[in-house]
Amino acid sequence: MKISIENGDPIVARLEGRLDTAAAVEITPDFQALAEQAAGHIVLDCTDLAYISSSGLRLFLSLRKASAAKGGKLQVRNISNDIRQVFMMTGFISLFEII
Repeated sequence: MKISIENGDPIVARLEGRLDTAAAVEITPDFQALAEQAAGHIVLDCTDLAYISSSGLRLFLSLRKASAAKGGKLQVRNISNDIRQVFMMTGFISLFEII
């Protein structure tokens, strides 16, 4: 799993690979850093995200909560059909602005 963060307006976090439980633990510090900037506009770019587990969904949800608490804007873009299915089955599709 690889995450690259481009600071700017918006802040873009590009996710690449499989966001399974082990990867979620590995990138938690990156998501905590994003949460510290959650008052701004953050885009999670999932173009190259191949898989997301419940642990990965938990990271997305914690960032959403931080963004809502700080009055920021969080968007998720370029999710694959497989990731969209996971979002639909879990109800996350209605929690996030997907672009």
